[in-house]
Amino acid sequence: MLAVKGQLVGAALFVLIGIIFDFFDGFVARLLKVQGELGKQLDSLADMVTSGIVPGIIMYQLFERALHQSWMDGLSCEIGNWSVFEETDTMLWTGFRIHPLPFLGLLLSLAAAYRLATFNIDERQTASFIGLPTPSMTLVVLSLPMILAYSDNEFAKSLILNNYVLAVITIVLSVLMNVSIPLFALKFNSFSVKNNAIEIIFILISIVLLLTLQFVAIPLIITLYIVLSLLKNSIAND
Repeated sequence: MLAVKGQLVGAALFVLIGIIFDFFDGFVARLLKVQGELGKQLDSLADMVTSGIVPGIIMYQLFERALHQSWMDGLSCEIGNWSVFEETDTMLWTGFRIHPLPFLGLLLSLAAAYRLATFNIDERQTASFIGLPTPSMTLVVLSLPMILAYSDNEFAKSLILNNYVLAVITIVLSVLMNVSIPLFALKFNSFSVKNNAIEIIFILISIVLLLTLQFVAIPLIITLYIVLSLLKNSIAND
């Protein structure tokens, strides 16, 4: 509901809580000895909300804000008085026609639904993932409104409020969720540094990025995750 109302920071907070629960639900189920097929299906249904419907709506809202921003910038250039439009912002936007572009954001929801359905019937995804997990996609999407709200990086903000950039992000994330590329899972089966070198490197670099770049680091961390997975696959094939 927060996402639908455009309260994207609040929506991001609740989705983050959902992702944390999603991370620990399997552990708790095994601890209580209640794991089973029902839990597996309920897990995917919950994921479809937190990591499917909500990121699609958030991306829809970001497209609308980007369109609004470019439209207002155009009016501002013509009139040369931004404050006038700040005061009448709601009235002007209400009268603006519906644009089809924001609906592209809902492609994320469709792609997530397809991935979650295939994940449940794919027996290969036990020790690793095939394609980008939906929570990873969601973290990228959640980082965008957080950057707009809390980051001082004006370049990053200008990219987020660019419709072409949002379209590329939407399409790339949708493809990555369903492409047949093995991606490592953060599961340590031994205490060997050599066997877990890629995972350790990923964690250390991620911590440095988060400490230095805050929310801007999240898309970079997911990109790093994909690059290191490809590197690990290449090493394994050699």
